[in-house]
Amino acid sequence: MTHVNEIMSGSPITIEADASCHDAVSQMVRHKIRHLPVVQSGLLCGILTDRDVRHLLFRPDLFEKVGRVAVEQMLSACRVREVMSSPVISVEPGTELSEAARIMADDKLGSLPVVERGRIVGIVTETDVLRRIVGRDACCADVETIVVSYP
Repeated sequence: MTHVNEIMSGSPITIEADASCHDAVSQMVRHKIRHLPVVQSGLLCGILTDRDVRHLLFRPDLFEKVGRVAVEQMLSACRVREVMSSPVISVEPGTELSEAARIMADDKLGSLPVVERGRIVGIVTETDVLRRIVGRDACCADVETIVVSYP
């Protein structure tokens, strides 16, 4: 029986709720990630995905500015707290991987933050789950090429 803490990425990149969406996108691009757990006072309070940022740019009040105002300027004016998903669906390190995968499938989530006493200790992504399923000696060594498109 495999548990989340055996496959999760520990010490995940996070962002503060008061940070700008531009800072969040910069982190995503720099670290080649699509999911950013959002923290406030060290506690998990939300999650921001590349999809959340794309949807932001399609809000009527911003979409009308696309092409007239630099995207960087629009993203800098928006705080992560305004766009993040909250409350966050998360799991504990000892959660069975099969349960985490079920939650991800049922709720159509690409990742699950892993928390202990409200503090984020890791993140498990669909890529982590696929890596476990495919195994090290399977035909596809580079799972990211199958499923991941970075922002």
